[in-house]
Amino acid sequence: MRYAFALATFLLAFGLVAQEKSILQNIDVFELEWVTNPQISPDGKYIVYQRRGHDIMTDRATSKLWIMNVDGSAHRKLTDRDKNESNPTWSPNGNKLAFTSSGKQGSEIFIYDFEYNNVQEISALPSSPGSLSWSPNGDEIAFSMFVPAKAPQLVSPPAKPSGAQWADPVRVTTRLKYEADGRGYIPDGFNHYYIIPADGGTARKLTDGDFNFSGAPVWTKDGSALIFTTNLNEEWDYDFRNSEIYKLDLASGNITALTDRNGPDRGVTLSPDGKTLLYTGYDDRVQTYQITKVYQMNVDGSGKKEIKLDLDRSVSSLAWAADGKGFYFMYDDRGNTRIDYYELKSGKTTEVAKNVGGTSIGRPYGGGSYSIANNGTIVYTSCTPYRPADVSKVVKGGKPSQLTDLNKDFLDYRNLGKVEEVWYRSSFDNREVQGWIITPPNFDPNKKYPLLVENHGGPISNYGDRFSMELQLFAADGYVVFYPNPRGSTSYGEEFGNLLYHNYPGNDYDDVMSGVDALIEKGYIDQDQLYVTGGSAGGIMTAWMIGKNNRFRSAAVVKPVMNWISKTLMADNYYGYANSRFPGQPWENIEAYMGFSPISLVGNIQTPTLVMVGMEDRRTPPSEAKQLYGALKIRKIPTALVELPGAYHGIANRPSQLIAKVDNILAWFRKYR
Repeated sequence: MRYAFALATFLLAFGLVAQEKSILQNIDVFELEWVTNPQISPDGKYIVYQRRGHDIMTDRATSKLWIMNVDGSAHRKLTDRDKNESNPTWSPNGNKLAFTSSGKQGSEIFIYDFEYNNVQEISALPSSPGSLSWSPNGDEIAFSMFVPAKAPQLVSPPAKPSGAQWADPVRVTTRLKYEADGRGYIPDGFNHYYIIPADGGTARKLTDGDFNFSGAPVWTKDGSALIFTTNLNEEWDYDFRNSEIYKLDLASGNITALTDRNGPDRGVTLSPDGKTLLYTGYDDRVQTYQITKVYQMNVDGSGKKEIKLDLDRSVSSLAWAADGKGFYFMYDDRGNTRIDYYELKSGKTTEVAKNVGGTSIGRPYGGGSYSIANNGTIVYTSCTPYRPADVSKVVKGGKPSQLTDLNKDFLDYRNLGKVEEVWYRSSFDNREVQGWIITPPNFDPNKKYPLLVENHGGPISNYGDRFSMELQLFAADGYVVFYPNPRGSTSYGEEFGNLLYHNYPGNDYDDVMSGVDALIEKGYIDQDQLYVTGGSAGGIMTAWMIGKNNRFRSAAVVKPVMNWISKTLMADNYYGYANSRFPGQPWENIEAYMGFSPISLVGNIQTPTLVMVGMEDRRTPPSEAKQLYGALKIRKIPTALVELPGAYHGIANRPSQLIAKVDNILAWFRKYR
């Protein structure tokens, strides 16, 4: 009897221990799953979405299509294919779904037929298709595809003897934009529009010329034309901030410009009656940040007018209501992504959903998407600070409901840091600044903790109350993590976002340091245990901060810009900084460019500094990071250079790289705790 009682006590104790939540570990990166691109069927009965995750054997992100009923039941994988699948697009009557996936020759277009419950590969294309768009009658699908062009040559090399092994031929470049981060060197050629029958057949090319036609085109209601956004100006590559909306007549091939102004026009969507177009854009005033507004015009381009939303925020992702009486849109407000509805007749805006996003995974950036059925039901990617994106839905006039919980089996058993919103005043001008903190698991406000500052990139971007694997791993190592939205961040209006105009880095430094001081005043931060990091623009800010003060015990500067002159002339977007970020070109205003370069402060740095960069980074080239490393080595300041092979600017794009990024930062900080 005593033995039985002891055994029962042991089993009970074991069960309690087994249910204890463990601290988040780096290997947990491979357990994460999240939702992207949820698409509800036109009749509102079914939802298809991309289920994303990480494959620990291939060290790659995966994407498979899953389907469920609109109430969340019958949740299952759509096909039995073991290939990545993306771009789910419902046919107008909802009986078929087009998507892209690996086929016999490469990426192809597939059709899932719900009547017969089978999937067919309908294309045999030389390049990967994208931007799928069904015709109104469901007979055809328009798409965009890259078409190679002959590379330029300055000379014709001599013929080499048979069997001779010569060096690869030279590569000649004459384009303004010739490389892109994440892609590397861009092959010569352009994207063009095609149409393919929905039951398979030959793809017909619709566009020509040395222009790029990409982004999902919109069919006119009668199926006679496509409406799309691009730039067909003669010097379109130098006119890179501009775009117009065009109409392509399918019978004649004629293209007509529907807009004509200096500024981007994009995001076009057609009203249910086929008469009216909504689109976004702005008149370019050449500044660091401008909010995107909503415009309306007739389908022939006449009757243009701005729709006054009384909202000092950039809007995106326009979608008409099925009755044509209003439209939905998405925007960021104070670090939170929202969906609202605007009624055209009354001019009234109604909140539909908040907490959209959760697709960034690594850090708490915005993002996410939504789609609408004909009955008004909306599905979207929803998130919390403790969960990446799931599928949620909202019926017009109702409250949102979450349909999936992809990480319940994993995150329910992890002790995550608590996320809290903080507001404080900047020491520069007493302006209110928003930020967030993550406290370590089992946080005790009566104890002292080290503070880790994480500066966001952009700088025209924002962090928010969204899930972040990287920041949760920092908190799991015992830090209070602080991530602010200083001036220049989006989601606080145009004036706030444009405060960096010809002044970056500038008083955003004061905003961040004021946040550090505000947290120290709370009593649970050890002011002698301050650490700072950030990537891209966050790397710039980190380097700037340690050049301005010696308050941090150590720093991790990730993929920074150290010298705006070299950056501006070497990065994949080298041509885009003059005037909007700094006055004039670098050779016209050397003092201004160098005055805002962190390399100008490197002689002040006393902080032990880790420098990290992806070896294939085209946005902030490795030479920028190496300038900081070299300067610190010459000055005998403790430093280390961490280079990630194969990594572009998205340095943590592969799960093992995310782990390496976090682990190396934490290891460096531990040296100085």
